[in-house]
Amino acid sequence: EAGHATISWLLRWGNPLVKVTIVPRGMALGAAWYLPEERQLTNKDHIMDNLCSLLGGRAAEEVFLKQTSTGALNDLERATKQAYAMVAYYGMSPKVGNISYYDATGSRDTFTKPFSEQTAQMIDEEVRRIVDEVVALTREIIRQERENIERIADVLLEKETIFAEDIEAV
Repeated sequence: EAGHATISWLLRWGNPLVKVTIVPRGMALGAAWYLPEERQLTNKDHIMDNLCSLLGGRAAEEVFLKQTSTGALNDLERATKQAYAMVAYYGMSPKVGNISYYDATGSRDTFTKPFSEQTAQMIDEEVRRIVDEVVALTREIIRQERENIERIADVLLEKETIFAEDIEAV
């Protein structure tokens, strides 16, 4: 959770952090709450920073624990869907171009797709490139902020739930 908090706190377009907890809730062993900015439009920089925030916990596991756990399932799912949306819906991939395969009508048969296998492969490759780029950046930030993350983790262990003011103090 300290990884999520740190990444969202440091990135220009990260959603403002409200609260972080290590108290288990349902399937989650902890959580971070954000107050998303109300925007009519979201650009590529906003999405990339959001992807970094989503993957901050997983990157922290890799850097600090040298292994990963199943705890990032929801984060991975959300990041993957967002990366696919960037490529296949929003035209944010230079390789795929200014094409959207989004079906606003909802009338498309779910068993068919409006593109070839070659295009499907290109979309998959672009999603992989985006996620790999985001993970590399997130890991680098985690490494650079190691001491602050350890301090945030210590405060979390002490209080179990912390707020934006606690993060700011660190």
